[in-house]
Amino acid sequence: MKATHSDPTVQPVPASVVEAVDAADVTLSNPKWAVIALGANLGNRLETLQGAIDALEDTPGLRVKAVSPVYETEPWGVEPGTQPSYLNAVALVKTTLPPSSLLERAHAVEEAFHRVREERWGARTIDVDIVAYADVVSDDPVLTLPHPRAHQRAFVLAPWHDVDPDAQLPGRGTVAELLALVGQTGVVPRADLELRLPE
Repeated sequence: MKATHSDPTVQPVPASVVEAVDAADVTLSNPKWAVIALGANLGNRLETLQGAIDALEDTPGLRVKAVSPVYETEPWGVEPGTQPSYLNAVALVKTTLPPSSLLERAHAVEEAFHRVREERWGARTIDVDIVAYADVVSDDPVLTLPHPRAHQRAFVLAPWHDVDPDAQLPGRGTVAELLALVGQTGVVPRADLELRLPE
């Protein structure tokens, strides 16, 4: 029932805005699972990992649902002993952000912790990688999904398997099978260290 008087301060909402809001509502009711790998080998590694997880939780449209145990691992792709060891973990998140926006947020978190990208496989304060996003398979060079090297990396597969034993890496098979193939040499559980799930 319409009011008989008109309020000059109330303007009609353009149809395009209504459509955009409706589309957002659909997205909000249909969040996607994503797997995010975290690694740090400079500074206070555990504190930085926790800070990155908290920063992800503070992202509108994203909720951290699970955080793995912590592993200590040798750096990937460099001569042994040339870099400090890494602490690694995996976070499972539910998000309404599309993959491109999630990537932007991951980079923003890295920048907040002073990640420097000077050399491939270089030491870093924090690494925030999107390993998988729902069942998306994409060879986009900006964001290849799933992560093109995740199936080879025990430091991703081991913590992921801990938080989701039935997980599948799209196009590659189960995480359990992949982990069995690569083994866990040089990937050591750190039961004395713990990351908190944000409240």
